[in-house]
Amino acid sequence: MPNKIILKKKISEFNKKILIPGDKSISIRWVLISSIADGVSSAKNLLMSEDVLAAIEAVRKLGVRVKINKNICKIHGVGIKGLKYKKNLVINAKNSGTLGRLISGILIDTPFPIKIIGDESLSNRDFKRIADPLSRFGASFKLHNKCNLPLIITGSQKLKPIKFFEKKGSAQCKSSVIFAGIKTNGKTIIKAKKSRNHTELLLKYLKLPIKIKERKNFDLIEIKKVNKIKPIIYHVPSDISSGAFFIALTALSKNSQIIIKNVNVNSTRIGIIAILKKMGVKILLFNKKIYKGEPIADIFVSSPKKLKSINCPSKLNSGAIDEFLVIFLIAAKAEGISFFKNLNELNKKESPRLKWGSKILKMMGVKIITTKSSIKIFGNPRLEIKKKIVIQKYLKDHRVFMSSVIAALSFGGEWHIHDKDAVKTSFPNFLEIIDMLKK
Repeated sequence: MPNKIILKKKISEFNKKILIPGDKSISIRWVLISSIADGVSSAKNLLMSEDVLAAIEAVRKLGVRVKINKNICKIHGVGIKGLKYKKNLVINAKNSGTLGRLISGILIDTPFPIKIIGDESLSNRDFKRIADPLSRFGASFKLHNKCNLPLIITGSQKLKPIKFFEKKGSAQCKSSVIFAGIKTNGKTIIKAKKSRNHTELLLKYLKLPIKIKERKNFDLIEIKKVNKIKPIIYHVPSDISSGAFFIALTALSKNSQIIIKNVNVNSTRIGIIAILKKMGVKILLFNKKIYKGEPIADIFVSSPKKLKSINCPSKLNSGAIDEFLVIFLIAAKAEGISFFKNLNELNKKESPRLKWGSKILKMMGVKIITTKSSIKIFGNPRLEIKKKIVIQKYLKDHRVFMSSVIAALSFGGEWHIHDKDAVKTSFPNFLEIIDMLKK
């Protein structure tokens, strides 16, 4: 069977309740922290995507026993000092920047060189951003072209705490330093630009020695050495980044409604909700609760009568960084000109997403003006596509694939979208839920 999908018809109106898979960021963090806990951790609704399976395979290579039975994953943690470091060990992070960067912090004390490799997309991404701070603890790094994978890390038995200013708003860099800090005597201090805080919330829930002081534009984090981590019994909430595709599809459709159940609505992740509300989309959060430090809710979305353009505040960027491709689609149908700026980080994802978002809009016939870090989108509420559009050679970026599917279902035309297996990275049953909405 060809590894592509052909879509020729807009979606009809729908009114559905859906449940989407577990949160990818939390799933990977749960795997890594559970592997160095003392005792057996278990998780329900763990995302069984390629990224998370790569994390499971990585900890198995480090001597951790993992059992998966139906919807339950059990990890037999070996303790903070119990990982088995072997000579000539190679860990394949595949497409996962979260795995590649976070596990580097955990490997900070390996006595033997460990090589981390990844797929073509991950191998093009910046790993100097974690090698620089982690090397200050006492580890040494060798990187391809001084920046990329393959990466070789040799740890140290004489780790020193550091002070680190994380300026990019990268939760992966911040978390890698936190993981190194829990293995280091003394106090590691991080001043971090606002970004996802799943690592901090999980460590706080586990009552580990972490202190967080929130400031307007950054967080101050103090972390001390950890001697023992208790096992984690967890029910992974659904992923807002996966839900974003259905939020966008509803916003772009006529007379439609959707409820997405049990979604993680962490304040560092719901930039898309803040942005779309400003653009006139009706979004409600209900059945709110706090689960082990994380806010959870059901999300209700209904089709707006009219979409408004937006001059998007940059402060919302980090909370919507994985959702901008579908936000651009909504801007394409809005009345007026939308402007998004300071999006440098968007081109440092699985593919250069600002470039790909621009390319898709141009294929659709949308007028845009771009710079290296901004895009101006001239919306057209009557936009209809009546031509063939081919999406291919996009480094198999799962979000490019899924955004293209949403565009096809919302604007019409004949779309040939290649590499449909790209969804296995984060959302293996994405097309199944799309098919359910069509019925």
